[in-house]
Amino acid sequence: MPSARSGTGPDPIAGALAADRLGAPSVVYFVLSAAAPLTVVAGVITTGYAVTEITGLPIAFLVVGAVLAVFAVGYVAMARHMANAGAFYTYISRGLGRPAGIAAAWVALIAYNALQVGLYGAFGTAATPLLERWFGGAPPWWVISLVAWALVGVLGLMRVDVNGRLLAVLLTAEVAVILLFDVADLANPAPSGFSAETLSPAALFVPGVGALLVIATLGFVGFESSVVFSEESRDPRRTVPLATYASVAIIAGLYSLSSWAMTVATGPANIVAAAQRDQAETIFNIAGQHLGGTVVDIARVLFVTSVFAAMISFHNTTARYFFALGRERVLPAFFGRTRPRSGAPRSGSIAQTVLGLVVIVVYAVLGLDPLVQLFFYGGSFGGFGVLLLVFVTSVAIVVFFVRQPSGEALSRRILAPVPAALALAVMVWLALDNFSTLLGVPAGDPLAWILPVVYAVAALLGVGWALVLRSGQPGVYSLVGMGAKAAATPEAVR
Repeated sequence: MPSARSGTGPDPIAGALAADRLGAPSVVYFVLSAAAPLTVVAGVITTGYAVTEITGLPIAFLVVGAVLAVFAVGYVAMARHMANAGAFYTYISRGLGRPAGIAAAWVALIAYNALQVGLYGAFGTAATPLLERWFGGAPPWWVISLVAWALVGVLGLMRVDVNGRLLAVLLTAEVAVILLFDVADLANPAPSGFSAETLSPAALFVPGVGALLVIATLGFVGFESSVVFSEESRDPRRTVPLATYASVAIIAGLYSLSSWAMTVATGPANIVAAAQRDQAETIFNIAGQHLGGTVVDIARVLFVTSVFAAMISFHNTTARYFFALGRERVLPAFFGRTRPRSGAPRSGSIAQTVLGLVVIVVYAVLGLDPLVQLFFYGGSFGGFGVLLLVFVTSVAIVVFFVRQPSGEALSRRILAPVPAALALAVMVWLALDNFSTLLGVPAGDPLAWILPVVYAVAALLGVGWALVLRSGQPGVYSLVGMGAKAAATPEAVR
């Protein structure tokens, strides 16, 4: 009889992800592709400068990186005791209880789907100038995005290691061009002179600091997916820590360097005006002055492939959340199915693809701005959701290890997780307090409170659903957060 871990076992409803297909480098590629380096540098950082009009992003990336590195100590310690594609959902379930876990799961689905579908706006916007330059014209952004949507949907049903190899090629190229741009920026400072002003703590502690922290957090989104792929990793007890720490360090260093180098090239006093004028073209216009048109054209292509790589990575992460919840019957059972040949989470992948289509069509019909109203709003909204999840997970880690020390050192159980939880609590409060600044809307604008309220409503509905399961399906409820063990338990298929 085929093994359940192969994805072709006797329980086709529960299914299983394909085991032992990803080593630490492959997981790092998935994590960094979700972080989408060139997309963040060209799109998020420049749009962040333009919308918030605050120049402290370089120091914000370092601060957020330090907080997440401390958080990761407890995060990877907990990963040693459970491998589950549900990640945050699983940890919160095991630490704070099943109702909190299901609430987190619903928040996670909204956040990751927002991040993924938001990228379609960036893809269409980024590809349009290239097509216009090459062919003298381009179709509407949404036509271009639909092409990417179809490709991502197909890749989402293929073997995870096939996706990993594609991401490795795309990521290596885009990181190389970012570093080339950074060197050119630093070697050619603005007439005002070489400046480290935006790396100073004084640049961070200004009105609107919460907006900076959310934008910086958005740059790190994906670092947590090292755990999402733990069931498909070789030796997850070694792979997950390596991938997590490496990803946080690379992201913090690369984004801080790049956002600072931009301000050196333009002068700190001019970066906001340049970003407002040129938007995603800012880094290409700066680089074009020193590197020539050919290098910049290559970089524009890599910007498009960077967005595409991020879409692949977020699609895979989101599909696995659907899978984890379907396997445990928190969502309908068909979400727990995988493709027998590839081990990919079939129903979750299709669900994410359908949602992407709906969003592209709605934005096209309403004529909304794909860069600001889809990419930046969707990314900021999703990034805030991930920040909430990281904070609640940090609390869950502390509670879990207080109850079950599990042989972990005190530093991993208390000394790192407690300060991380406190720092993350401050970041969440600042983010809520500065949400209008984050979105670039006037204080009191309904959008600044509607978007956070969406997560509160989702969490409350998740708690309500947990209580329904507890009273009506106690067998299913008892297996929440148990991962593959749930799929192998008779209660899970009733």
